[in-house]
Amino acid sequence: MFQLSRHIRSSLIALLVSLPVAAQDVGSGTSHNDSVAPKLNLVQKVIRYFDQTNKPRPRRKFDFSFIGGPFYSSDTKFGIGLVGSALYSHSLADTVTQPSQIALKLQLSTTLFYSLALEGTHIFPKDRFRINYNVEFYSFPTYFWGIGYDAARHQAKTKFVERGVDIKADFLMNLGRHIYIGPAAGMSWTDATRRREPLEPWDGQPRTVTSTFVGLTATLDTRDVITAPWSGWYVMLSQKFYPRFLGNTTHSFSSTAFEVSHYRKVWKGGVLAGKFRSLFTYGSTPWPEMATFGGSSTMRGYYEGQYRDKCAADITVELRQHVWRRSGVAVWVGAGTVFPSFSALRWNRVLPCAGVGYRFELRNA
Repeated sequence: MFQLSRHIRSSLIALLVSLPVAAQDVGSGTSHNDSVAPKLNLVQKVIRYFDQTNKPRPRRKFDFSFIGGPFYSSDTKFGIGLVGSALYSHSLADTVTQPSQIALKLQLSTTLFYSLALEGTHIFPKDRFRINYNVEFYSFPTYFWGIGYDAARHQAKTKFVERGVDIKADFLMNLGRHIYIGPAAGMSWTDATRRREPLEPWDGQPRTVTSTFVGLTATLDTRDVITAPWSGWYVMLSQKFYPRFLGNTTHSFSSTAFEVSHYRKVWKGGVLAGKFRSLFTYGSTPWPEMATFGGSSTMRGYYEGQYRDKCAADITVELRQHVWRRSGVAVWVGAGTVFPSFSALRWNRVLPCAGVGYRFELRNA
């Protein structure tokens, strides 16, 4: 299913308009009975592109799809998103190994928000190794409420523009039984420019933060399809270290991320999906690396970054239903919270989440 990046909320407009980049004019060809095929106008090409690009087709070494469409969210307002996605394989004879996938995403909005991201999973022959990678450049007009649950609910917010570069990758070795483990590394640069009064929520936090990490990632992955699973489990444990000798001159800390997702087909076209996610940081964690939630993938409906602290945990259960062709709907409920340490976790600070959304299938996997 097509999903926008972490900065876009779940209020995606249902009407998506595809650009007919894959459509070709067949009007100059002739059929077997020598009759001339009718020439297609722009609207007909768009309709044919939607109809054909999602049909099951023979496996190719490189299979590319492209889609564009409008979106709306409470913080970025109206915008347009463009996604180019591809599946590719080392060998067409290998029908067991999942194909690798890569996606290039561009988003622009009326608030001058923009994001350009390249992400994917490269799977080596016979799935001996995997490389997961993500590169993103963005500029995001947003607010800063401060740090902690109380600050998010009661403190005045500061308007600013968050600009950043985020690069990360992990190299995983297949240990058998769907278990993968390997090193991880990455860096991020975040700048809070054009900060406006009041400045009290920042409490002395630096305006610009550069963070570099090394770590270890372990996963258990039994999903039938990486991009839009119908069944299986995904379990991930990631330990990252941000020591000063890697260039973290203003801070030194570490983090532990844990995620569990499960997918189960419940009836024709229906999938029940559940996800638990947590992030714990230790040490002098800078504001861009703190745990938060909100956005398009977790605790949808909350302003991304409003709730921010050294630790966070959330859980979501979602029912996805295919409706017609490439269209589907989703209904979800969830809960989450932020806290400075595990000992400070309080049940009366757990926030609810519920909603309904539209899903668009980029390709039939």
